[in-house]
Amino acid sequence: MFARVKKSGKNEYLQIVENRRDGKKISQRVIATVGRMDHLQARGDIETLIRSLSRFSETALLVLSGKGDVNAVAQKIGPTLIFQRLWDELHIGKAITAELKDRKFEFDMERAIFLTVLHRLFAAGSDRSCDQWRQDYRISGSIDLSLHHLYRAMAFLGRRYPIRRGSPRGA
Repeated sequence: MFARVKKSGKNEYLQIVENRRDGKKISQRVIATVGRMDHLQARGDIETLIRSLSRFSETALLVLSGKGDVNAVAQKIGPTLIFQRLWDELHIGKAITAELKDRKFEFDMERAIFLTVLHRLFAAGSDRSCDQWRQDYRISGSIDLSLHHLYRAMAFLGRRYPIRRGSPRGA
């Protein structure tokens, strides 16, 4: 059952309609014509009707009363899934964790580095823009990270490494 607006001549009418199946054929049956749209809107009758019908729907009643949550959050997962797989297959996370084993960061530095690198691959920008950008993506382990953690991650990545003698290219 649904509501539709039916145009007839110069006027539009609000109707309550249902779909019915007759064998293989689907037909619509008008249950009621509520009235002319311009008159219903002018008098506020549409809102009155919705509130009246909402008594029979717990969900609609919660939304109308302001006690229901009509805000939905959608997060993107594609870039994270692809990059996480590459991160794991190349053992980048393990290498970072090994490098950090003697350091005592009070946050998950590996996840902060993952987040900042992912951000730079998909939407280059500052650490501040990364902090905003990540809200649209589901990135495991990033919920507890703050902007300060992202600054620290980039500082860690940008630090100078001592040259090891005997290794190729100072690695």
